[in-house]
Amino acid sequence: MRRGLILGKFHPLHIGHIALIKLGLSQCDELTVLVCASDKEKIPGEIRTEWIAKTFEESAKIKPLLYKYCEDKLPNTSVSSIAVSRIWADEIKQILPGLNVIFSSEKYGDYLANFLSCEHVGYNLERKLPKLAASEIFKNPFLYWNDLAPAAKPYFVKKICIYGTESTGKSTLAQKLASYYNTVFVPETAREIMDTTDNCTEHHLQEIARRHAKEIGKMTLIANRFLFVDTDINITRSYSRFLFKQVLEIEPWIEQANTFDLYLYLDNKVQHVQDGTRLDEIRRNELDLFHREELETKGLLFHKISGNWEERFTNSLEIIDSLFL
Repeated sequence: MRRGLILGKFHPLHIGHIALIKLGLSQCDELTVLVCASDKEKIPGEIRTEWIAKTFEESAKIKPLLYKYCEDKLPNTSVSSIAVSRIWADEIKQILPGLNVIFSSEKYGDYLANFLSCEHVGYNLERKLPKLAASEIFKNPFLYWNDLAPAAKPYFVKKICIYGTESTGKSTLAQKLASYYNTVFVPETAREIMDTTDNCTEHHLQEIARRHAKEIGKMTLIANRFLFVDTDINITRSYSRFLFKQVLEIEPWIEQANTFDLYLYLDNKVQHVQDGTRLDEIRRNELDLFHREELETKGLLFHKISGNWEERFTNSLEIIDSLFL
């Protein structure tokens, strides 16, 4: 059996890594992909290992393996070094004995192969193909979006919540922003479950919270850089306090799904449009105070969006571009 090794940080996993792994799979009966995750790196090693497993889930040959280490005990460097390679080779011998071949796109592959007494197969060593630097991709993932592995993209998606009381343009703005940035959005789910706010029950709110959170998770997987979300769990909580004077109890996974990189708070200084499903204007404005209090109580920062419908759109673009592009 020909046993191979590819090691790296995969911080993050990109298409160059995928090409290297495919090369290894084509020349091995068993390929271990060792994810070397130091205590100083931001992306957890478990997430990086899962990216590889998901990318190659149809291959029985591959064995993604997480190796955690502390940088005060093992060196973390992108520079090919004989001394560093010797140290890492000693570690590899203990956890992966009996290797036949190592695959890499760096000179250190020669050094490691020598210390491990195995073959080295290089990939793009002469740089005939453009070299992708994971460190640069990590610094600016949107610039290198097409170079990211598909499995890694959801990690870098910026989730933006469109927040506010009824009849402030949330649904329209979420759709327009998604169209502008060529991505997807998550609509509110309340109207799928009940016909009017006045007919809402506590059971409805629980179902809204679950369905909406599931949809956020689903759409994050296919989002292009941004995911726009119409309302969030804090609005659902606010309805619970406003309508029933009750604290809405939710499961932890729902809370986790409702984490956002930006809140755009649409104020209520626009004409109230009664479509037959909404609260009257007085109660709609009272609800606005509850919504704001929900964010402020949790210490969540938000950008206030005012003006007419078109101004709300252009103001949102300015904020998003200044923060993320």
